[in-house]
Amino acid sequence: MDSGPDKACTRDFSNAEMGVLAHLYRGEIYRSTIWRTRLDTTTNWAVVTLGIALSIAFSSPDASPLPLVLVGILILFFLLLEARRYRYFNVWRARARWMENNFYAPMLRDGNLHTESGWAQVLADNYLHPVYHISQATAIGRRIRRNYLWILLIQTAAYVGKLMVHPTAVGSLTEFVERADIGPFPGEAVLAIGVFYVVSWTTIAIWIARSDAAKFRSRGSSSSSMG
Repeated sequence: MDSGPDKACTRDFSNAEMGVLAHLYRGEIYRSTIWRTRLDTTTNWAVVTLGIALSIAFSSPDASPLPLVLVGILILFFLLLEARRYRYFNVWRARARWMENNFYAPMLRDGNLHTESGWAQVLADNYLHPVYHISQATAIGRRIRRNYLWILLIQTAAYVGKLMVHPTAVGSLTEFVERADIGPFPGEAVLAIGVFYVVSWTTIAIWIARSDAAKFRSRGSSSSSMG
């Protein structure tokens, strides 16, 4: 039995194997769809809690802007939870996409069932030893870029607007900073933390976007790994 480097790297699937692969693909699509729905759920939670904070803060001119600050903690929690869910979603999505690129697309293009066998080994290894295909930081950056950056910007705009118009129109920068005071914390510190809060998440989103673009360019169409 030849096991050297010249051994053929292609194989033909039987009808039974074709049926199994079709069901496997359907299963991966179903699991990725379920986890995609779970991503939408956490985004909806973030939007709803921000809406509640907006309603409370703008309910009257004398209402405190503090809910708009505290809701940022909940939004951060939902972001981390959604990033974790996205890593699971990416596992199922990557498997389905791997089969599309290496099995279904060659079959449709060439008109036969003769496909490269190397891709099947990669897929089998992934089932035997499942791992995340992306890091937590990458997942966070992608979710910020897709959804949470807009939520954070709306939260920031609402907070600044609250300080500017309630209880009356702000008359000076000093008055604006004083209105940001929270108990023993001076307004300068609160605003500085707010700026850091927005800039840090924006920086992460931009950094991950560039990292993804560079990775996809270098990977090309000859990648031998999933994710």
